[in-house]
Amino acid sequence: MKINENFNNLKQNYLFAEIANRVRAYAEKNPERELIRLGIGDVTLPLAPAVTDALRAAAEEMGRKETFRGYADYEGYEFLRAAIAANDYKARGIDVGETEIYVSDGAKSDTANFTDLLSADNLAAICDPVYPVYNDANLLDGRPIRLMPCVAEKGFLPEIPDWRADVVYLCFPNNPTGVAATADYLRGWVDYAVRNGSLILYDSAYEAFVREPGCVRSIYEVEGAKECAVEFRSFSKTAGFTGLRCAYTVIPKDLSFDGQNIGRLWLRRQATKFNGVAYIVQKAAEAVYSEAGRAQIKENIDYYAGNADELKAALSGLGLPVWGGVNAPYIWFKSPLPSWDTFDKLLNEAGLVVTPGAGFGSCGEGYARLTAFGDKEMTAKAASRLSAVKL
Repeated sequence: MKINENFNNLKQNYLFAEIANRVRAYAEKNPERELIRLGIGDVTLPLAPAVTDALRAAAEEMGRKETFRGYADYEGYEFLRAAIAANDYKARGIDVGETEIYVSDGAKSDTANFTDLLSADNLAAICDPVYPVYNDANLLDGRPIRLMPCVAEKGFLPEIPDWRADVVYLCFPNNPTGVAATADYLRGWVDYAVRNGSLILYDSAYEAFVREPGCVRSIYEVEGAKECAVEFRSFSKTAGFTGLRCAYTVIPKDLSFDGQNIGRLWLRRQATKFNGVAYIVQKAAEAVYSEAGRAQIKENIDYYAGNADELKAALSGLGLPVWGGVNAPYIWFKSPLPSWDTFDKLLNEAGLVVTPGAGFGSCGEGYARLTAFGDKEMTAKAASRLSAVKL
């Protein structure tokens, strides 16, 4: 038996595992030090009451013979897909139907697993800096990758290339930089994809945080996108499902490449490798769209947005260039130090855990990312500590 040699192309440690190792070592040496974690983007607020009520009710159903359910449909229960289509798309004037929605356990896993549909010789265009999963999933397949530099001078938006890619990964609002995209900007990418016969894989996991007019929440707000794009969304950051696990992928019903319908291929892939999301979890996700659920989720989003405002203000007060924090829960800032030196300095001098920008790619060197998903009181304390650090 031989191991997939493409594993040798990955960094030895996944970025956030490396951060965890360093923080653990520091904590062991400094047990009295209070650490404030602004690194991994995990939510801290509990699930909304509407969600936990739905979980409880669904669990009761599973305990009764007449309402017990076994295996779910591979694409997800109709009740959840209908709620998603009605609330996330049709209510916003976007033509996406329930038959184009495929429920899963996470946008991270979907963006990685979607490579199962791609030929190994497809060229993948990936941003730098970037969420590591896009890059790693293609490296594991041995697929050729061409990076698109995202730099401050261009607002961290990748330029549309003068070369052809088979697959393009885009994420807006962006992780890690926090920048959002306008319809005019994305129209250029849609035109590029249609012209070149390329597939856009569009990660919209943070769409709920968009606050500025003109910034899109779905690539399907752009005319022609249904001819070339697949969209990934998640309940993790929107509704706090990081530990509950539920997401969905949108594949337009007529989207085809190489004579193959992409939706049918994805469903076939899911039927082979995935057994669906638990009924109680899908009922919890449905509750997100109830009147009470919508109000409670909005309160949570506003809570995190307030944290982002406070952290951004603290960094701006230090005279550091700062991006994000307006349409995303992430704040991206330029440091005068190398990324990992910034990580070490903030950890050792301020007890703050951040994410070094270099972990997202070479163009992230010299930057760092903060997350606004913390407790409000601890975020205020973190902002105070930041203001006292000399970078």
